[in-house]
Amino acid sequence: MDTLTKQGQLILCPTPIGNLGDISRRVLETLQQADVIAAEDTRTSAPLLSHFDIHTPLISYHKFNEQERSHELLERVKRGETVALISDAGMPAISDPGQILVKKARELGLSVTALPGPSAFVTALAMSGLDSRRFIFEGFLPTDKDQRRLVLEELSESHHTTIFYEAPHRLKETLKLFASVCPDRHGAVVREITKRFEECRTGTLAELSDYFSENEPRGEFVILIEGRSLSSIKEEKQKSFEEMSIEEHMALYKDLPEKEAMKQVARDRGVSKRDIYALLKK
Repeated sequence: MDTLTKQGQLILCPTPIGNLGDISRRVLETLQQADVIAAEDTRTSAPLLSHFDIHTPLISYHKFNEQERSHELLERVKRGETVALISDAGMPAISDPGQILVKKARELGLSVTALPGPSAFVTALAMSGLDSRRFIFEGFLPTDKDQRRLVLEELSESHHTTIFYEAPHRLKETLKLFASVCPDRHGAVVREITKRFEECRTGTLAELSDYFSENEPRGEFVILIEGRSLSSIKEEKQKSFEEMSIEEHMALYKDLPEKEAMKQVARDRGVSKRDIYALLKK
């Protein structure tokens, strides 16, 4: 059964992040049958397509021509053509061009789908051993100082695993920055995923920063940082409550009936409601 439908369609096709063996048969079929392949960098994608003997016409689609090229590609979809979108590696539209194209296609009511396949941050998370139940993917750390400060503030308080991409020439500086915010937080630095020199190094952020300050980073990196434990957040909240007077604490629940407010204050402080009552009546 053909992968493609008769109507025009935009299909996001993930490509290998290192090992060519990771490309799926379905992606290969789609790339062979598409009317055109939109590629982030045609110079990078041409050898990949040649390796699999795919000769579908190739057109560039990158962050500098997204707006104008999106219009052109969507016109082709409207005419009933199938447009396959690929990035240099991994899933298009995830820290890569494609989001604008997908958004515009959906606004126009055009058919859009994405094929499953390689993604660096998901693979790194799975091999890191860090909590994967709740995580935040940040992509690359913003270059704007104000935006970067906000990300770091959120990182210091977050109880989710947080994931970043980073280039080798910025890795030392970025790890040093993370270590300055939460040095004792555990994390992992994963590089060259699926390639010959794949490595996953774990430790505290201070330890990871020290290691890469002495060992030159090589390859493409994923940084993963564990979240604050819920127990530490609870302890910190309880400590802040204990620093308040009972009256100040009761004022936080001024919209509740007095008995309910006393019950909540007792719960916050880890004491009995009777203790709170006794302190208030002194």
